[in-house]
Amino acid sequence: MSPPDWVYQAHCYHLYPLGCFHHLSEMHGWLDHLQGLGINVLLLGPVFTSRSHGYDILDPYHVDPRLGDNTTLQQVVEACHRRGIRVVLDAVFSHVSREFWAFRHLRQHLQASPYRAWFHRVSFQKRSRAGDAFSYLGWKGHYDLVKLKLSHPEVKAFQLGALEHWIRTFDIDGIRLDTADCLNTSFMKQVRQRAHRLKRDFWLMGEVVHGDYRRWLAPGLLDAVTNYSLYHALHTAHNAHNYHLLAQTLQAQFGPQGLYAHHWLYHFVDNHDVTRIASLLKNPAQLYPLYLLLYTLPGVPSLYYGSEWGQTGRKRRHSDAELRPRIPHPYAWQPKAHPDLLPVIAQLARLRQGFPVLQRGRWHLLSVSAETLVYLRERGEAQMVVMLNLSTQTQWVNLPTQGPGQWQDLLNHEIIAAKGNSLQCAVSPTWGRILLAG
Repeated sequence: MSPPDWVYQAHCYHLYPLGCFHHLSEMHGWLDHLQGLGINVLLLGPVFTSRSHGYDILDPYHVDPRLGDNTTLQQVVEACHRRGIRVVLDAVFSHVSREFWAFRHLRQHLQASPYRAWFHRVSFQKRSRAGDAFSYLGWKGHYDLVKLKLSHPEVKAFQLGALEHWIRTFDIDGIRLDTADCLNTSFMKQVRQRAHRLKRDFWLMGEVVHGDYRRWLAPGLLDAVTNYSLYHALHTAHNAHNYHLLAQTLQAQFGPQGLYAHHWLYHFVDNHDVTRIASLLKNPAQLYPLYLLLYTLPGVPSLYYGSEWGQTGRKRRHSDAELRPRIPHPYAWQPKAHPDLLPVIAQLARLRQGFPVLQRGRWHLLSVSAETLVYLRERGEAQMVVMLNLSTQTQWVNLPTQGPGQWQDLLNHEIIAAKGNSLQCAVSPTWGRILLAG
């Protein structure tokens, strides 16, 4: 199943507004920055009324008062669209807060409440951990997140109504389905049908952590899922100083017989739920080959806010605050640890958007060692070779060719000539090359 055409050119920026902003209108001050990075998709969320972190929903029909109101979001989306930036919102369908109006009614009226059927495993045989006169199912054991019964007709109508409200009111271009791996197939199909009835090129991307992603990419379901498998392989291979580990994942996912050779996944190196990549890498200089990978592999590359400056932050046992810092304005922040990183990411984004072979080309592994990785992107007659070096020493790569010829290094602005049937390249430490044939 193919995503909407615009997704192949997508360069996504993921921003967590409840951490970043005091008010959603501050988003207007970021738009020049996003355009400078070549961003054309903004993943914004969560933004709807919640009790604390945004995923404990109180009212999915209204913007959280901490961020503004519905008019505030309308104005942000309109401003993004004027600049050619599509907007994708976080959609939390599977659970709500204990203060959600239907659950409050259940707590007050108990067996007499008609909403007892809205929630999973409500039983009046024992008390809940929160002291209620009944027990219920919390999302993955979190009892402050009450699991909704999406098979119930009224629940389904309520959530699909919220989706329709978002599209009609805010003119959004897609949604990220939070905890998509907890949603039933029937509900996801109805989400797709309702969304596409209103907007044919609407994009549905789901959060899936484990498993065979094809389960959620079947016809009638989602266009993309979060590629946590690649995320783990990227930082693990760099920290282990071993590209063989990464090559195994890439071959299994994108090779000629790869599981996802004909799918388009959502790729990231950090997000609002995991330790920042600049804190995760043992050698921060490897940020450069890592982002080079992110922008030259098949799929949608996503940049988490602040990481373009090498922002650090660790996931703590009881807090995600370090992952979700307040940054009132991008030009007032910019930590100096990696001043070259932002222009490199902007350059990679331009290359990706300028060459269709990087957007839609097939992927082939050419060679791999512990410290170097070489692969081909190919589409029709167009061929592009990506070379990576994770080590702190210059590495030589010998690439067989079909006779002499010239290759243009788009990353380093060099011309490299093949001699005989071989192309020999020196790849600088923690860097790479992007070679275009001809």
